[in-house]
Amino acid sequence: MENEAVFRSPQTIHYGRNAFKKVGKEGVSLGKKALIISDKIMEQLGYVSECRDYLFKQGLESTVYLGIASEPTDVYVDEALTQFKDEKCDFVISLGGGSCIDTAKSIAVLVTNGGYIGEYMGDKKLAVIDPIPHIAIPTTAGTGSEATDATVITNTKNDVKMMIKQPAFLPEIAIVDPLLTLSAPKNVTAATGIDALSHAIEAYISKRSHPMTDTMALSAMQLIVHNIEEAYKNSENVDAREKMALGSLQAGLAFSNSSVCLVHGMSRPIGALFHVPHGISNAMLLPAVLEFSQESAIDRLADLGKIFDSNTDNYSNHKLASLAVSSVKDICQRLNIPNLNGWGIDRQQFESVTSKMAQDAITSGSPANNPRVPNQQEIEELYSICFDYQFQSESKIN
Repeated sequence: MENEAVFRSPQTIHYGRNAFKKVGKEGVSLGKKALIISDKIMEQLGYVSECRDYLFKQGLESTVYLGIASEPTDVYVDEALTQFKDEKCDFVISLGGGSCIDTAKSIAVLVTNGGYIGEYMGDKKLAVIDPIPHIAIPTTAGTGSEATDATVITNTKNDVKMMIKQPAFLPEIAIVDPLLTLSAPKNVTAATGIDALSHAIEAYISKRSHPMTDTMALSAMQLIVHNIEEAYKNSENVDAREKMALGSLQAGLAFSNSSVCLVHGMSRPIGALFHVPHGISNAMLLPAVLEFSQESAIDRLADLGKIFDSNTDNYSNHKLASLAVSSVKDICQRLNIPNLNGWGIDRQQFESVTSKMAQDAITSGSPANNPRVPNQQEIEELYSICFDYQFQSESKIN
């Protein structure tokens, strides 16, 4: 390696079936009262009360913020922060998908460092004081946010998704229990699964990848590619869910220490302006962006091709890279991922903001990490391609 690399992860990671039960024992060393950030679905499933029971058995108090109802926004952050302070909490627990976890990350930093969350975008404000402790408990196998030092919060005044990345946003403890993902419906399993695959692929092809992230990314791709469809079709298959949860965790560790690229840069504006869930918008973009990037990432995409099909000893790297791209298309089609038109986005409205979305994507910095760095016009053209993009139907998975 020519340049120094860094690899950060939570101080403690509990992984495996029934790991959820560890939340109380971990909380004992963090304080006396927790703010649990979750949503109404998690409450209805009983996960919130279960979490509170584990805390109570260890003599800990808790209060709950259930305001998360969409992708995380600065409004949620403000509300939860106020509740944390009013209730005199000592630490925060996120229980749910990436929206809950990203909101909790923001709370952990703002409690000690103050200010508006948007001030931390682009390192304009640095979190120089240690955050309050954060235990992240994902209930989907997708975002990997429990293992990253990044948070994405929508500025509700200008409809921009603010990508904020600083070491202070990394949760102190991650608890990854695949049993919590069994309740995820098929569309969520598909969206979060492709989200995790996007993380792994982009971490691997990123200009900022290094040996440690490569190890995690390759393992994540292997786990996700060979288990995502089984988890989608048979939601009660605990083995498949377990492998997807591990793949998501590893992908999170990979991209947090490498970077995401063009897919995520283009995805955030779609989410901010059209309220498309993050995993779905990634999936809508991934095949077309891989086609755009293919010639600049032949060897890396060839490694992905070998994961899809092990009987390719006589294939050139160019052929393997093409196999990888077409196989990703196939997965998206079989998981019923829609294109932008199929999601119901108005074409005229979409075209009217394409220039803004392209500029917002570039401003985020993620496209600069892509093997092939696009200019604004190329990003606008990719948005146009993705609007009516057709996924292939030919299956190439053994």
